[in-house]
Amino acid sequence: MANDLHELDEPHDHDRGLAFDLSTLIQRRRALKLIAGAGLVALVGCGSDAGSASTASTSSTTTGGGSGSGSGSTGGSETTTGSDGDVSAIPDETAGPYPGDGSNGPNVLTESGIVRRDIRPSFGSASGVAEGVPLTVNLTVVDAAGGSSPLAGAAVYAWHCTRDGEYSLYSPSIADENYLRGVQEADADGALSFTSIFPGCYSGRWPHIHFEVYATLADATGGGSPIATSQLALPEDACAKVYATDGYSQSVQNLARTSLESDMVFSDGYAQQLATTTGSVEAGYVADLSVGV
Repeated sequence: MANDLHELDEPHDHDRGLAFDLSTLIQRRRALKLIAGAGLVALVGCGSDAGSASTASTSSTTTGGGSGSGSGSTGGSETTTGSDGDVSAIPDETAGPYPGDGSNGPNVLTESGIVRRDIRPSFGSASGVAEGVPLTVNLTVVDAAGGSSPLAGAAVYAWHCTRDGEYSLYSPSIADENYLRGVQEADADGALSFTSIFPGCYSGRWPHIHFEVYATLADATGGGSPIATSQLALPEDACAKVYATDGYSQSVQNLARTSLESDMVFSDGYAQQLATTTGSVEAGYVADLSVGV
């Protein structure tokens, strides 16, 4: 099996390097903080306030499947709580160098077939299918400044890496594929869902899913600008269990070398980005997150 993970592991190829991502984060977050009148904040490492919020977001409960790491699961269902229940505006994050939205190379958003729930197969002239532990991603888009009312008709473009840590359209071995990318429109309750696979953990980053929120489906597929760009973080307990299975072995060491507190994106606080997961390796996982914009 072709594997270009080593290319992604190198700083100059992964998210164009630490300097690239930090520069993007600094520009966006400085703008947000200045507008809010909150001033500048440290973006690398954990300050006392960010650390407190992060610690409060990592409580977990496991039911039916026992506790412990990896091999202890026997098919029961586990629930990992990753949010404190408050719906605030989700932090704006870098889209990284592999967005596929036309801002850096290919634009998959204009292609027929991008609006779909199941993002495991490629579409159009591509025919590959991404393999891995099943993951359903449920997002609820709400108006954070308007009493958390649902944003019916909003659209979300989501994308993430394969279990090998590669990105379709960009990684050399899968540059001709467009799987693990898709757009969905929120219903009257602001809810939408993607059927996918659990992403791998590549060097330098905590396991995550990228997404852009658009005001309408027409904006998402017609060249409009996103109203929010962020990333969803996956809970450690679920990651550890998935990575103990076949196909994810290289993610084990990568996960051990990073943490939410040290990740270049989530280190300044992740309470609004850490999903709640339910399920098991055998049955597949479900990740839920409320997205305030």
